[in-house]
Amino acid sequence: MQKKIRFFISQSFDMNYIEFTAKITPVEIGREVLIAELAEIGFESFVETEEGLSAYIQEDDYNESAIKSVAIFSDPGFQISYQLNHIEDQNWNKTWEENFSPILVDDRCMIRADFHEPKSGVEFDIVINPQMSFGTGHHETTHLMIQQLLHTDVENWKVLDMGCGTGVLAILAAMKGAAYVEAIDIDDWAFGNTLENVKNNGCEEIVVKKGGAEAIVGTNFDCILANINRNILLADIVNYEKVLSDNGILLLSGFFMSDKETLVQECKQHGLKFINEAYRHDWAMLVFKK
Repeated sequence: MQKKIRFFISQSFDMNYIEFTAKITPVEIGREVLIAELAEIGFESFVETEEGLSAYIQEDDYNESAIKSVAIFSDPGFQISYQLNHIEDQNWNKTWEENFSPILVDDRCMIRADFHEPKSGVEFDIVINPQMSFGTGHHETTHLMIQQLLHTDVENWKVLDMGCGTGVLAILAAMKGAAYVEAIDIDDWAFGNTLENVKNNGCEEIVVKKGGAEAIVGTNFDCILANINRNILLADIVNYEKVLSDNGILLLSGFFMSDKETLVQECKQHGLKFINEAYRHDWAMLVFKK
């Protein structure tokens, strides 16, 4: 099995890191859950291995008690063993470049770093240098959102990319002819990285904001893209509905197949009709219409 990197940082300076290496049974879904939980406590990057994964966190951010509190370790449905190693400073930008490979979605959209050669004949060529942001397209949820967006005619629409990460979805919406695109993320790194990627792709008309749901003000949207996580989505669906135009669509991802009914019921309570779904390796994407 080839190793697959998840979202390595792209800083060019050297840093000291803690490497967390885990063996997981069952590996596929266990790895996805563990990645999500480690990301919540500050781990920045993940490399999938045949037996599990390796995860990395800056030494100054490492907290042993936070590791011990990770919920999956007490779940009887999984067997997990892990070890920790101190990684001396190195050029993480070089490491990232060696592991980051371009992806092609539905033969229409390529997502690559600026050091990759473009592919001729691709309809949408997006350059993403992700720093510590989530959303290169490699993760299943971003891939699902890109696929759905490719099949959605957003020309002349107003589009919101909520929890934008690298801004890849906002950039694709702009390339597809959206009349107005707004990208919002609460994370400092994501905000800065989106600004960089918007500029690099010639999409500086995209309005980039730092914040959470409170930053959604002043505009109604024909399409809202929200690839975040289950709990934030459940809390913010009420806010999305308020700014979603009549007959507008809401695309949700960032959660597992098992979360579908919970999200469908929450959306139903706010007048949003479930119309479509897609899945990729236990992750889900749902489409609703107002």
